[in-house]
Amino acid sequence: MRPYLAAFLALMTVTACAVGSGAVVQGAGPDDLLKLREGPGLNHRIIIGLPDGTRLARQNCVTTDGKVWCRVMLADRPSVSGYVAAEYLAHR
Repeated sequence: MRPYLAAFLALMTVTACAVGSGAVVQGAGPDDLLKLREGPGLNHRIIIGLPDGTRLARQNCVTTDGKVWCRVMLADRPSVSGYVAAEYLAHR
């Protein structure tokens, strides 16, 4: 039954990733940064670190190696974009 639960939760996360919706970084912690990466996965180059509270515009989300990644752009600097782990995003 666990594989079904994991698939359901992944589907719910992806459907919660509405294209163009606002998001904010949450859960990186006070002494850490969420890595904005060039592609969806840990093997992609880090562009910049984002502290909690950073406002983003969320684009599409994909699942790679069992983890959901969302393409985002900085709300204040749309030219800066990449992928972040969806688990660190909250709706704003």
